[in-house]
Amino acid sequence: MKDIVIIGAGGFAREVTFLIESNNEIKKEWNIVGFIDNSIPVGELVLGYPVIGNDEWILKQKQETYVVCAVGKPEMKLHIVEKISKNINIFFPNIISNSAIFSKYIHFGQGIIICAGSILTVDITIEDFVTINLDCTIGHDAIIEKYSTLHPSVNVSGNVKIGRNSEIGTGTSIIQGVDIGENVIIGAGTVVIKSIESNCTVVGNPGKKIK
Repeated sequence: MKDIVIIGAGGFAREVTFLIESNNEIKKEWNIVGFIDNSIPVGELVLGYPVIGNDEWILKQKQETYVVCAVGKPEMKLHIVEKISKNINIFFPNIISNSAIFSKYIHFGQGIIICAGSILTVDITIEDFVTINLDCTIGHDAIIEKYSTLHPSVNVSGNVKIGRNSEIGTGTSIIQGVDIGENVIIGAGTVVIKSIESNCTVVGNPGKKIK
């Protein structure tokens, strides 16, 4: 098995730990070394694994090191990844649940997390550091740009584009052909029936911009 370090030690990082452990039950691939967290003391155990350091620990690594950024907020992911990517020894594998269903007609970037129960169909592009949480569906020809996060049970119809750094709330439904801009926040349970400009927040059924 290859060693891997998990960035973050909060709720989603613990869920990613569970994802990796579940995958290992079918095919042993990753040995979890521990967590990187700036707010928890070194040596403290989280799900039985130690906190081994903060961001500076990663920046000092001189050997090939596999890292998964288990942080949900897009802006935090962007900040962390840009910082630690200065170390050329850091590599970001895709962590995809064995229970996720997806075709061979998908382009994956790096550092992607796809959780259990999600379904991705055909001719889809998932760019770097996208997080697709539990039980999401992604339709044909969809594009999800860098650092965006889909929370649980999001339904993305065909020909939808989601811009970078966007956060799609739990239970959101997006109809076909909609473009969502960059840095957009969509509240839980929103029904998106028309395109959304960048840098705004949308909630409701149908979705309406609130700021």
